[in-house]
Amino acid sequence: MKPFENAKWIWCNNNAGKDEYGEFICEFNASSDSCQCRISCDGDYAMELNGTFVESGQYGDFEHYKIYDTVELTPYLVDGKNRLTVTVWHFGGASQRYRPAPAGLIFEIVQNEEIIAQSNEKTLSRKSLAYENGRMKKITGQLGYGYAYNAAKEDDWKQKNPENFHPSVLSEKDCTLIPRPIKKQVLAPMIEAKEIRNAGKRNYIFDLGKEVVGLFSLSITSKTEQRLTISYSEHLENGEVYRIVGKRDFSFDYTTKVGENQYVNPFLRLACRYIGIVCEDEIDVQKIGLIPQSYPVNTIPLTATNEDDQRIIDLCVNTLKLCMMEHYVDCPWREQCLYAFDSRNQMLCGYKAFEGGNAEYVRANLKLMSQDKRDDDLLSICFPSGTPLTIPSFSLYYILSVNEYLKNTGDRSLPMEVYPRLVAILGEFLKRRENGLAVRFEGKDYWNFYDWSPYSDGTLGRAEVSEPDAALNCGLILALDALKEICDACALPFPYAGAADELRRNVKDAFFCPETGLLTMRIGADEYTDLANALAILAKVVSPEEASVICNAVIAGKTEACSLSMRIFKYDALLSVDAEKYRDYILGEIRRDYKKMIDAGSDCTWETIDGSIAFDNAGSLCHGWSAIPLLYLPTQNA
Repeated sequence: MKPFENAKWIWCNNNAGKDEYGEFICEFNASSDSCQCRISCDGDYAMELNGTFVESGQYGDFEHYKIYDTVELTPYLVDGKNRLTVTVWHFGGASQRYRPAPAGLIFEIVQNEEIIAQSNEKTLSRKSLAYENGRMKKITGQLGYGYAYNAAKEDDWKQKNPENFHPSVLSEKDCTLIPRPIKKQVLAPMIEAKEIRNAGKRNYIFDLGKEVVGLFSLSITSKTEQRLTISYSEHLENGEVYRIVGKRDFSFDYTTKVGENQYVNPFLRLACRYIGIVCEDEIDVQKIGLIPQSYPVNTIPLTATNEDDQRIIDLCVNTLKLCMMEHYVDCPWREQCLYAFDSRNQMLCGYKAFEGGNAEYVRANLKLMSQDKRDDDLLSICFPSGTPLTIPSFSLYYILSVNEYLKNTGDRSLPMEVYPRLVAILGEFLKRRENGLAVRFEGKDYWNFYDWSPYSDGTLGRAEVSEPDAALNCGLILALDALKEICDACALPFPYAGAADELRRNVKDAFFCPETGLLTMRIGADEYTDLANALAILAKVVSPEEASVICNAVIAGKTEACSLSMRIFKYDALLSVDAEKYRDYILGEIRRDYKKMIDAGSDCTWETIDGSIAFDNAGSLCHGWSAIPLLYLPTQNA
């Protein structure tokens, strides 16, 4: 019997709202033999068996590419009657981590290859009493909703049958269910935060001692029923947890019951160093902290040639680990989003840092991206995203990532699977050519972003001009070259013969300025950037002699500097021209800027060199796209 042949999608009511929690009970008889539960939901789930937590963590997905988990129940099973309870958090509201879909839960329990219980109309359910339904208070637009929990409304439903449960209703979901392609994240022992301030017993600050990604946990005693506001941040601002950052609110609420309170939120992963609690009355804190949740990888021990380089290497590897959830994330504090460009940097670093290049994980991420659907054949800004926004250049980097996966793993199956998508992406850019050059995309849903630097950060929220630029066209050349390599390796037809060479000629004619020896970002403008010129070298738009002139201008500071993440193109361009000449410059720049992070007490790499003050004080102090020193610092395997 194939999985879920008779199980049904269910929910706790007919009209599911946004930010709603459903609770489900399934009692079944079993022996003590090996037993598993297959489960999937819209949003996220947390599962208990006989009152003991078993698992949580739905894979971020799409309705047409719906992932289910197979969860081992055997360690929690008793011989005879068992009680499975599941809480499902249906997000409902769009974010850059979630594409809205009907609420639903589906599961089946398997023992000795026999289905002994499954979800259907007889499954008892209700809306949660303790979680606040319909709150819809976002932490950030990328991250989505926070939560509020009221311990005073708990009624021990996981252990016994309260009277307010009722039969479930069928949910109108039409999903293609696929087994999880990678391992589940694992939990480690709780890291307890140490109290560093207590202002009158009603305003606490706790320090985890380092950046941690995990599930919030508390153990406290309260003499009264009271609402706590719990906030978290990567750094302190004027001695306070940095809760409100523009329109972002890094907090959630917990209402205590009288007496002992023990709580773990199994859904929302926090990324922070500091935790703040503001109370109405005094509380007695036994433990506050995070239960680390991480993707299991085996790290290759990389030994640097000196102690300072080793600290940078360790900084980068730690960042990569913190930025791996069920898929790559850019910054776990503020967004937890899967971007095509950011993840490319993480993939390239992971090939060096993790055993086997972490190929299974890389493949799953590239596959998930390919499942994104848009009318224009580009990729969305993130995956799975519920917003219509896209960064066109990131679709080109996706093609580079697929080719790099092929080169690093030798696995031709993935490129062959996503080949039609790669062809369609390039077709969208090529059909938009004017006078032989691809032009920027117009409209509010297109963010023509290349870098966080002058002339490159796009026009998000502002009117765009449909014109060509050097970065877009050089990126298109690189993507065409990458697809050609994929086609040659996989014996697939290459439909765009001659397009890259034609673009090279046109880019050179349009953007190269003989007076400066550089390419300008836009035709006729004095907009010289590291990034556009590096891409031009890598795309072989210029001759070797011209490339050497560009490199000298870049290191002399005659072009607008690129940000930490985009230095991957700058460094690769320099090394391709003269590795011996430019190696010391590259190492010197890395050592200078990443030492700044270490000297500031950071244990992970910053989003930009400006640290927390970037983006109007919203800069992340843990960002996976900045771990690129791993690719350039000299190391040897221990």
